[in-house]
Parts: sequence; structure tokens; C-alpha cells
Amino acid sequence: MGTPLAGRTALVTGGARGIGAAIVRRLHADGAHVAITDVLEADGQALAAQLGERARFFAHDVTDDGAWRAVVEATLAAFGRLDVLVNNAGIYEAGTIEEADLAGVERQFRVNQFGTFLGMRHALAPMRAAGGGSIVNISSIAGQLGLAGSGAYVGTKWAVRGMTKTAAVEFAPDHIRVNSVHPGYIETPMLGGVDPEALKAGVEATPLKRIGKPEDIAAAVAYLAGPDASFVTGAELTVDGGWIL
Repeated sequence: MGTPLAGRTALVTGGARGIGAAIVRRLHADGAHVAITDVLEADGQALAAQLGERARFFAHDVTDDGAWRAVVEATLAAFGRLDVLVNNAGIYEAGTIEEADLAGVERQFRVNQFGTFLGMRHALAPMRAAGGGSIVNISSIAGQLGLAGSGAYVGTKWAVRGMTKTAAVEFAPDHIRVNSVHPGYIETPMLGGVDPEALKAGVEATPLKRIGKPEDIAAAVAYLAGPDASFVTGAELTVDGGWIL
């Protein structure tokens, strides 16, 4: 593996474990300095310590505008620039539209949708100053279809898809590319909230008939973040084993 991101700085939200940690490891292996942000401080600190000099952890609530300002400033202070933002932080709480807990609905809106909005907003100025950059928003196959019992989550992931395309248009004059990645079922703690029968049926419905690995998503992010995707913006990269064809 080469180092296509050497000299670049990436900020990955929700980077302490699961898909986020896999993304952090991959971008770091590709040569980037990586700012890891999360509310899971112990896990985040441990990952940064494991990776060493080119990694820093910052405690970060993505729903807070002031926290975004602080974490971007801390990243710039540590590494001098910001070239890549991966809006990965997300939560899932099941519930039908009729019966979902409203507090849970709002939590999902604030983390998945509003957090992504704030990330793009705060990344714009430092990426403009750097002469360009790449933003990768982690949506879901739930942002490409309807899933019963997940109305709030689905709504947020469709919103991420739409905001990605809008930002791709708005940010293009500053040479900032914005794309979305749409995972299917991936082996992470979030699968604990999925009905086992629905999970089994979903996996069996895919041509590859397996659950994906966090590294599968990390590879997609690395492509979109790197120079090989220099002519790719506003795109949706679905990584789901062929579920959506």
C-alpha cells in the first residue's frame, strides 16, 4: 500500500471504534495525519496512542456547533491544515413512525443529520485555505430505500445523501469534492440494534451473501479521499454486497 495521503490531514468523526476506527487506520496507513473525534474518550485515546505521532484524539459532540469550531481549531493547531473530513458519527434507534420514542427520533436527527451539516460547514474555510479537499459523508443503504421500523434513521440518511449533493455543487468552486458512502450490513456494534431475522433475510438477499467488514467501508472512503477520485464529486458509493442493484 502506498501513501497517497502523505502530508494531508483528515478528521474522522465517530472514529473511536467500528467503521470509524477502520477508516482512521486506513487513512493513517495511507500517510495522513488523522484527528480522531468521538464521545468515546477511552477508546479514542487508546486508538490514537496505538497509531502514534500522526494521530490525535479530541473529545467531540458532533451536535454542538461550538464543539465543531473547537475541534477544527485543535486539528489545525496540531497538524496545520485540514484536507479530508469523514462525517462518520451516527446512531441508530429502531422505531416505527407511529410508535418511535420522540427523544430518540430527535437524537438521530441531531447526530446523523445535523452533525453532518455542521461538519461540512466548519470544514469549508480550512479546506478553502488549503486549496481544496475531500468530504466523505457516511450515509447508508437506508438512504437509498425505505426500511420499515426505522423511519427516523432512514430520514436522516436520505438527508445526508441530499446534503452531500448540495455541498458538492456549492463547494466545487473551492476545489472541494463531496461524496457519500452507503454501507449495507457491516459487522459493527450497531448491528446489535437490528432484528436478527431481518438481518438474516437481508444478508441472504445479497448476491455475496455475507456481512461486510469495517475495512470494506474504509477502502471506499480512502478512494474518495485520495487523488484517484479527483474527478468524482456528488457521487454515491454503495458498499453493500450487491443488496441494491
